[in-house]
Amino acid sequence: MALDVARRLFTVDEYDRLIETGFFGPEERLELVDGEIITMSPIGARHAGCVARLMDLFIARLGPRALVWVQNPVVLGERQEFVPDITVLRRRDDYYTRLRPGPGDALLVIEVADTTLPFDRSVKVPRYAAAGVVEVWVVDLQRNLVLTYDTPRADGYASSRTARRGEHLNPVSFPEVGL
Repeated sequence: MALDVARRLFTVDEYDRLIETGFFGPEERLELVDGEIITMSPIGARHAGCVARLMDLFIARLGPRALVWVQNPVVLGERQEFVPDITVLRRRDDYYTRLRPGPGDALLVIEVADTTLPFDRSVKVPRYAAAGVVEVWVVDLQRNLVLTYDTPRADGYASSRTARRGEHLNPVSFPEVGL
């Protein structure tokens, strides 16, 4: 017997009000995906170390040309607010204090996946593409790979590649920067 259950989906504004009122605990790691509030996996030592290394690398290589945004929200649409591990943003004088970054501000999004690879690839990457995020990298910590996606379309990214440890990557927005 199928049971129809009504779901209450949230907009980004409603979700933000819940956060502002203290509805969620300060340590809860959450994202808004298609209007649903999703609990994110805890961050382990390998994940944290990878994020720190990437942050260091991007700050050193990009300098003042971009803002490196670490584990902070990016609004992708009315019912999408993701918290990527790293977002390389267009630099703004107000450092996004007046308005959070959106897909047009994100030059590169990086998700570090220790236990979340299937979710990142099947749920997050297509939504980044649909929102128009220029480029996404998914760091697969289990297999020591970086999956890169660029040229967004409504149905996904037109271009993808897999880079192995030791291979150089060049962000689409900064092709002269080798990592």
